[in-house]
Amino acid sequence: MPETVVRPRAGLNVPEDLSLLEHVSAATAGVSHLQMCIQCGSCGGSCPSASDMDHTPRMLFAMLRAGLRDEVLRSNTPWICVSCYHCVVRCPQNVHITDVMYTIKAMAIREKIFADTTASDFSETFVEMVEKYGRSFEFGLATRHYLKHQPLRLPGMTGMGLGMLTKSRMSITPKRIKNMPQLTAILDKAKKLELS
Repeated sequence: MPETVVRPRAGLNVPEDLSLLEHVSAATAGVSHLQMCIQCGSCGGSCPSASDMDHTPRMLFAMLRAGLRDEVLRSNTPWICVSCYHCVVRCPQNVHITDVMYTIKAMAIREKIFADTTASDFSETFVEMVEKYGRSFEFGLATRHYLKHQPLRLPGMTGMGLGMLTKSRMSITPKRIKNMPQLTAILDKAKKLELS
């Protein structure tokens, strides 16, 4: 039975179900400090992508505390997060916000609950390329992404793509890292730990 805390809401005593918050916290790598969030809003105020998010991280954490599982997993916030860690640096409670965003994305993918497949498809393609080559293959990643989700934008990106190719900022063919078996062993171990 989930632990509940009674907090006053609009003059009423309503039980607060903390099981979702605790689940996300436990599933996050390391110590998330998620329960320490004081709702100060420093994260959203620090975020360069906050204007594109349907909920600020502060709001998302309040939704976790309220047990709004579907709303959290359907939110675009974790997908818009650019992993700059600016929010983590500014957080007075040392909440590992970016790591929590990764956990929520993983949950949304596993449970197939998200509003739009664009970001999850991009994420899965990126992971496939890292597993295959040990690194991102930008040309293949961008091509696959835009062909599937925004094919009409590809012609307009030709100039930028050619510029990146001619300045050796991007390669037309993927390059596999050295010692790929070591990375494969690390990834396999991480997958086993995730399942346990």
